[in-house]
Amino acid sequence: MPSPLPATSARADEPARGPARLGTARRDKHAAILNAATRVFARHGFFNAQVADVAREAGVAAGTVYLYFRSKDDLLASLFERTMREAIDQGHAALSGVTDPVERLTAIARLHLDRLGRDRDLAVVFQVELRQSTKHMEQFSSTLLREYLGILRAVIAEGQAAGVFRADIKATTAAKVLFGALDEMATNWMLSRRRYALAADADAVIDLLLGGLRAPVASAARRTPPRQAPGAAGAAGEIGTASRRGKDSRNRRSSKS
Repeated sequence: MPSPLPATSARADEPARGPARLGTARRDKHAAILNAATRVFARHGFFNAQVADVAREAGVAAGTVYLYFRSKDDLLASLFERTMREAIDQGHAALSGVTDPVERLTAIARLHLDRLGRDRDLAVVFQVELRQSTKHMEQFSSTLLREYLGILRAVIAEGQAAGVFRADIKATTAAKVLFGALDEMATNWMLSRRRYALAADADAVIDLLLGGLRAPVASAARRTPPRQAPGAAGAAGEIGTASRRGKDSRNRRSSKS
């Protein structure tokens, strides 16, 4: 039976951020401004964008943005927080009732890629803009991203305990490897000129993670022997013929004597 996954946590001394404390109308405005910020940051880049650009995209006055967010940095942090909380909540929901470790890991991988694959602007912000500042990366990595990685780690640890996954690899290391692979697939999709379903890559990532690059034993046994270098067969034949001729000559001399 899968163990409980890490619960979403918040520090007691921090005020709630985001729409949880807002009324319905204010929640809608809050969401509209964040959606506008996503498009603006993706289009112009975080550092080149202005709060006025976000306000214009959202169809509100610039002063209205400051009723919901303290600064442009706060907009980016709120965007990250909203997306990660959605990812964590959806991850818990997707794992509910699923007991097979491989299926649980695959479900998380599909969710990860599907979320970014449905919103190219969000992918640009997450894969590029959030990483332009060491301050932002340190801030975000120490909170919700760590919790998200905790979900991956818990699923892997459960699979190890069940004997499905190797137990000689640290679950934390495996979780980071999986996250890194999914992260690179998302970046490649974002930069590619081809248009394809990003979530379709999830199964291949999981298969590679679990099976590695080593060919199955049965397949290796059926492999064709290595080909000889050009001329090798002919040379071997000539050596064999010369050896037989030498042996026949020795036999004739022996019989004459």
